[in-house]
Amino acid sequence: MATGDNLLEAVTADTIAHEGARAAKHSLAIGTPCPNCRTAIAGPWCYACGQRAEKFNRSIWRLAGEAFEALVELDGRIWQTFPRLIIRPGRLTRDYLDGHRAVQVPPFRIFLIVLLLVFFAASIDVSRGHRNFRLVPPNSPEAANIMSPEIQKRMNVQVGDAKASAWLKERLLFSLNHQDAFFRSMAEWSQRFAFLMLPIAALILTVLFVFKKGVYVFDHLIFTMHSLSFQGLLLSAVFLLGAFGQDWGGWVLMASPVHLFVHMRGTYGISTFGTLIRMGLLFFGSSIAFGLLIGGLVVVGLATAH
Repeated sequence: MATGDNLLEAVTADTIAHEGARAAKHSLAIGTPCPNCRTAIAGPWCYACGQRAEKFNRSIWRLAGEAFEALVELDGRIWQTFPRLIIRPGRLTRDYLDGHRAVQVPPFRIFLIVLLLVFFAASIDVSRGHRNFRLVPPNSPEAANIMSPEIQKRMNVQVGDAKASAWLKERLLFSLNHQDAFFRSMAEWSQRFAFLMLPIAALILTVLFVFKKGVYVFDHLIFTMHSLSFQGLLLSAVFLLGAFGQDWGGWVLMASPVHLFVHMRGTYGISTFGTLIRMGLLFFGSSIAFGLLIGGLVVVGLATAH
């Protein structure tokens, strides 16, 4: 089983390789003195001080050319990767695991791109739909119309020890009176919490495939990045459709279990029954983990709102 260091190296391997290829292409000639320490250059980086062996005082035309080159290269891989992620996800993941990676956008980079897209689409949905989320204080007239007396009574009961209960009541009161700060803190931390779904889902898959030979934690991590990226695309579509007044956007999520089935079976080469069983267990475990993450996000939001 791969170690944590192995996983970190594997996730960043493609990005490092791409950067190395770019540095080699634009590096100074072999034997040129390093601009930093004057050691003779022997490769893309100076072996003495570690600085990139690249001439930085370039013309505007060269800078524009490099920017266009990077854009075209990324776009070319995007147009080959995202359609396969949607239509043939099992083949995409299987190719990556088998070493056919040159024409793909690295899985972690796909995940980052989609994560940014999700938050961007969500912000459009909230702003364009004029959706305002407001917490109602428990002792307010609005709360009296919503909550029964029994529920209000339970909210006054002390939770845990006295210090924890006092802290919770203090932070709740602050958040109710400063709701913009609370939701801003929640939004900031939600981006960080989203990354936690990667190791959690990979761990669940590790348990589900513990008896399948030749499958490692790294395989599950790549599968998780691709799978969550597709789910993020679906969620972004729902947000954007909602922003433009399309109430049927939620039906797009029906593609989620179908895609997961095709993706899992194509990647791991298991039977239909085995795929369905693992899908159910994955959904159950992920739901529990998601609930815990939401609870943790609320607590962190309460603690960091200012």
